[in-house]
Amino acid sequence: MVITNLITFLSYFAICLTLFHLSRRTRRVIARDWKYFLVGFALFIVACGSTHLLEVVTTWWPVFWIDAGTNIITAALSAYIALMLIRRVTQVAFGVNDYAGRLANTENEKRQMEESLLAAQRLEEWSRMSAAVSHEIRGPIEAIQNLQYLIRTTHGVSPEVANLTRATAEEAARLLTISESALSFIRQGKDREPIDIHAALESVRFVLDPLIRKKGIEFKVDVQGDNMVEAYAGETRQVLLNIVRNACEAISRPGAHVTVTIKGESEGVEVVVIDEGIGIEPAILARIFTFGVTTKGQEGNGMGLWMVKHILTKYGGDVEVKSTPGQGTRFRLWWPRVVPASL
Repeated sequence: MVITNLITFLSYFAICLTLFHLSRRTRRVIARDWKYFLVGFALFIVACGSTHLLEVVTTWWPVFWIDAGTNIITAALSAYIALMLIRRVTQVAFGVNDYAGRLANTENEKRQMEESLLAAQRLEEWSRMSAAVSHEIRGPIEAIQNLQYLIRTTHGVSPEVANLTRATAEEAARLLTISESALSFIRQGKDREPIDIHAALESVRFVLDPLIRKKGIEFKVDVQGDNMVEAYAGETRQVLLNIVRNACEAISRPGAHVTVTIKGESEGVEVVVIDEGIGIEPAILARIFTFGVTTKGQEGNGMGLWMVKHILTKYGGDVEVKSTPGQGTRFRLWWPRVVPASL
């Protein structure tokens, strides 16, 4: 009994000294009231150890009045520590939960940073690749334009064929514009011009008509108000083409609807594209506008929606998406009429 009580006393005394040392080393961090709590707890520990020490002493010397005094001091310190602990239980719980939350956020931030670094690497690779592709496709596209011109001006060509070749040549010209803008990260050299969103949508509809017919899509367009904005023609079509094409590609059954609503308001034009397609999984939806993220698996490159976000942000606009797997997706585009001077 003497040995165990002596070991207990020495352990309590060591804990007390450690707490005093901790209080001194953390005086710049721990608040004053918490320092009092820490010192009080250290005194409580050593008081508890003293009772064990007196158990050793009273084994041979019956000085129970000293033992009683030690118990009184221990009881007072116990009550003090208990009251302080009860008063701080909410703060302690909050601190523990806050620390756990910060730790979880740290893991999330680390994962997001890794994803950002990976996206930056992909973006750099895409920049080099786009420079090479833009240079290589210029020759074939210009050749297509020349051939379309020769077909259109050939004697005896029907008006229908001439119109189709003219439309094809215009699309080839727009493809050149898109490749150049991609090469320079959507930087244009000329001034912006008035663009009719509805007219740009009809041009996109013409390009996607084979896909719409092949899938049996019910394509509807609802136009309201003035749809003119200040923009670049190539970028406007690029935004609409990416969103509408994704909506059409998401359709998996004949007769499903893709509805495009264009609504002109005082400050800008709202474009809403709703499809009855397969929808987007929540894990992908949260990162849908991140470079390299795609819903098309190996068939996608993750650049389309990133480009949409980039262009609209540059104009001071915005893009929002809501989707339910198995039911469809809704994209809302907001295009200001006039680009803010600060942009």
